[in-house]
Amino acid sequence: MLVFKNYHFDQLNKISLYEMLKLRSEVFILEQNCIYLDLDGFDLNSVHVLAFSGSNIVGSSRIIKKGYNYKNYSSIGRLVLKKEYRGLGNGANLMKYSIDTCMSIYPSDIIKISAQCYLKKFYENLGFIKKGGNYLEDGIEHCSMLYVNK
Repeated sequence: MLVFKNYHFDQLNKISLYEMLKLRSEVFILEQNCIYLDLDGFDLNSVHVLAFSGSNIVGSSRIIKKGYNYKNYSSIGRLVLKKEYRGLGNGANLMKYSIDTCMSIYPSDIIKISAQCYLKKFYENLGFIKKGGNYLEDGIEHCSMLYVNK
């Protein structure tokens, strides 16, 4: 079972920051063969959710306040898990925890995500609704999805 913890950027120690960024690079750049600038400036003002197996960081996401990434929405992004932890319900648990965290910090906000299209069903199962058409982001087909607190 994974343990989730929240950190503002300035609360991350050097090792945790390094491990989180390394994991994002392993998955988003190497595994998905996508050259893009992961360090986009949003991390500095985000709440980071880290998923631990023991003392090892095996997943993460980031929660961005309304007005930074999207003018009218808070957002959750950079959801990532080590390969060996996928397909076991850990991704859904990480996203549910991230949604709950976002809703507790920004209770009146609608959450917007930019989802890779092949994961659309995964996000729909968590309560997200697709809005608009598909688009390319960093060479990968994405779609906008919204989550409204019920």
